[in-house]
Amino acid sequence: MTTIPSPGLGTSGNDDPDQCAETVREALEIGYRHIDTAQMYDNEKAVGEGIAESEVPREDVFLATKVHPSNLAPEDARETTAESLDRLGVESVDLLYVHWPMKAYDAEATLPVFDELREEGKTERVAVSNFTTDLLDEAREILDASVAANQVEMHPLLPQDDLLEYCRDHDIAVVAYSPLMQGEAGDVDVLAEIAESHDTTPETVSLAWLCQRDGVVPIPKATGEDHLRANFEVPDLSDDEVARIDAIEERERLVDPDDAAWN
Repeated sequence: MTTIPSPGLGTSGNDDPDQCAETVREALEIGYRHIDTAQMYDNEKAVGEGIAESEVPREDVFLATKVHPSNLAPEDARETTAESLDRLGVESVDLLYVHWPMKAYDAEATLPVFDELREEGKTERVAVSNFTTDLLDEAREILDASVAANQVEMHPLLPQDDLLEYCRDHDIAVVAYSPLMQGEAGDVDVLAEIAESHDTTPETVSLAWLCQRDGVVPIPKATGEDHLRANFEVPDLSDDEVARIDAIEERERLVDPDDAAWN
């Protein structure tokens, strides 16, 4: 399985250029080494500036971006990947994702282009996001490259146990978005109780639980040094606390577009 630094920094929604660049720079200064962006986030240029402004060498940063679902036709994928690299100010990324298997996505047409981009040195690894196990089966059959990661929503109310088991079996890292539950973690009594015993927040407990799941790399979003540091320095949970979180039966998906593969 590809070793991806954990936790990473998610940048979705951080589309103020100055704030985004400063957040990336601060995160790298704190110790983050995995930065996640996407064409869809409209902040690749700022992310690249933050990396360039930091004292961390480019080769020490694990940089990921994603091709917009509208750009997944072969020629569009080639052209817009080149544009992403230009905005980021890099010659290649460490991880290039198919961002949602929808709109222009056609497995037989799209995925061979990602193989080509890897062979050309535009990306070190090929990844997918929001793929079901059936779609992962299809992708693994078509791609020459191994699928390095599948980025999906994951948190205590959406543990995705079957998908995680599949990914573990096939050496695919699971990169977890919405790990802080978009501010809803405090509504989960178990998380709130555990947080109180650690003198921390329910969101931090959600993140700590993910960090202790084998094969999972959470990418929490944050701005400001205090928030960045809190997400980077999570407490260790006891086996009993992990078991209590594992036993939560409530389920909620926070990101659920109508044309998502699971609908």
